[in-house]
Amino acid sequence: MNRPYTDILFEQKEGVATITLNRPHKRNAFRQRTLEELAKAFLQVGRDGSVGVVVLTGEGDNFCAGGDIGEMLGLTPQTGAVFVQHLSALAQAITDCPKPVVAKIDGYCIGGGNELQLFCDLAVASGRARFGQVGPKVGSAPLWGGSLLLPRLLGLRRAKEMMFLCEPITAARALEIGLVNRVVPASQLHDATDTLCRDLLRRSPQSLTLLKRSLHRGLAEEIRKDLSILEGIYGTPELKEGMAAFLEKREPNFKRIDRA
Repeated sequence: MNRPYTDILFEQKEGVATITLNRPHKRNAFRQRTLEELAKAFLQVGRDGSVGVVVLTGEGDNFCAGGDIGEMLGLTPQTGAVFVQHLSALAQAITDCPKPVVAKIDGYCIGGGNELQLFCDLAVASGRARFGQVGPKVGSAPLWGGSLLLPRLLGLRRAKEMMFLCEPITAARALEIGLVNRVVPASQLHDATDTLCRDLLRRSPQSLTLLKRSLHRGLAEEIRKDLSILEGIYGTPELKEGMAAFLEKREPNFKRIDRA
């Protein structure tokens, strides 16, 4: 199944479609084109009767380091609104996909990358995976599913701790608090994910689809509401300072910005 993708890879084999973020030089950070290609791929596999399970992963040693800060720094309220529309479309494409979606996670799964794995139904991580949110460190906020889904998984206090303090957590801790389903050594990540997919392929496709419809009822609309709050953040002084500081590898100085 050949498609003209540049930012992702696509492979289909024995009922399993694997969608791979393919920007390893950026730790698989996504730009607008990445979001467009991911949404297109998920919509297509959702309609493909030969696909029973979808795996979402990252090329190389990382899952996804979130949004591409270099691109996001240049967004204005107008172009930011378009970017948010693509975020919303991808979230809906994944959560509405009638097939189970498994996140296969290695290395960094940070910021928007962590939110991306939250949209998946199950998650398998390597022992060297690292999770976290970074919004308040760069003048943004995890409103692309993080503020909605993390409290459901972790409880409100743990979710706030993760989102407010932006402290990375290990794969072992992620398993302990319920952020992922399974953690295995990096050398076993492929086989463990494949085993999980084979288990899912033995289950009733109809039942899995009905479960997803029930569990995700209203989810896309709630994500859209949260993203509408995020639209006006692009181009603001705090976001510019936070993202510039990230690119310059320094601590942001939010204190100097007029909070009025």
